[in-house]
Amino acid sequence: MERIVISPRHNWQKLVENQGFLYHTLDDVPYWNEEACYKFTEREILMLESTTQELHTMCIAAAQFVVDHNLFYLFGIPEEVIPLIRHAWENSDNGFWSLYGRFDLAYDGTSLPKLLEFNADTPTSLFESSIVQWFWLQDFKPSADQFNSIDEKLRAAWEFIHNNYRSSCYHFACLKEARGNISQLQLREDITNTAYILDTASSVKGLHYFFTDIGNITWNGKEFTDEHEKPLGTIFKLYPWEWMIHEVSIANFGKSNVNWIEPIWKMLWSNKALLPILWQLYPNHPNLLPSYFEPNSTSYVKKPKLSREGANIQIVQNNQIVTKTAGNYGAEGFIYQDLAHIPNIEGNYPVIGSWIIGGEAAGMGIRESNTIITNNTSRFVPHYFEK
Repeated sequence: MERIVISPRHNWQKLVENQGFLYHTLDDVPYWNEEACYKFTEREILMLESTTQELHTMCIAAAQFVVDHNLFYLFGIPEEVIPLIRHAWENSDNGFWSLYGRFDLAYDGTSLPKLLEFNADTPTSLFESSIVQWFWLQDFKPSADQFNSIDEKLRAAWEFIHNNYRSSCYHFACLKEARGNISQLQLREDITNTAYILDTASSVKGLHYFFTDIGNITWNGKEFTDEHEKPLGTIFKLYPWEWMIHEVSIANFGKSNVNWIEPIWKMLWSNKALLPILWQLYPNHPNLLPSYFEPNSTSYVKKPKLSREGANIQIVQNNQIVTKTAGNYGAEGFIYQDLAHIPNIEGNYPVIGSWIIGGEAAGMGIRESNTIITNNTSRFVPHYFEK
């Protein structure tokens, strides 16, 4: 792995906007950064691909372990939600109904990659990982290759889903209007990622769709409907389950026959309590960091089980907090993970986001931060590899 400083394409802003990428700049600072790129060897890419596939298999086993041993309390999951998760998991065909997820990996080009966390319910940066960096590669180095089969795997997954569900209409939903603490940037990001996933589904013959605001989904006393009172059959929602169960009566989910994508059992994978479970099942695994429900040493990273965008994280060394981030998470509890070696490349700390689509490793995106904690001001940097 090598970070290379390059010159951006002329008028790159217009190029990516024409592709539908409208959140490329944050407060006049590029989020999409093509002043640099990462070069990999084919051997590294194959290793990252196989690591992603193995981690996915391990996560299936970890979820099964939680279900078998009734360990939901470790995840802070309400009692009334547990039967819904059990039912969804037992009918999940060993995890295929997970459309997508993103493993965040620490990798320095020398040591084996280590799992930092699994963004499994509402991962974003999908559009830039799939489309934007692919078109960048065609302009920058068309003779090279990229770890990126995201688009074709999404389309294949929707083909599989439609062949099984045969819903008359598939709803796609996210927040389309600002509310609460949701920023305009996050709205654009969520809308773009949802619209992109809808686009991949729309290529399936006979699949009809409707794009709506998640706030338009209501319970009419018998079923979930959209703003036109049309019942939901199958819905892709870019909206966290831990929010949904507090905004809608949990009993309604049990009465409903809606196919949710992602399914409610994703509450097991999107919760960082998964990390100590993985370490318990696979101690000393070369791609895992030691993780616990209580501190096990004097140096560790303290992470809320449900935090997003690097919120409420503390890095502790020799029992002293050396850096921390603010936020509104933590009431759900914490996990404690050993420090990872995230390389510092001239002030840039890269984290690899490796995608799993329909149960298959599918590609990656790289985000850089100015600090060791990746947050919502990180930058997306494209990559390529040569054989």
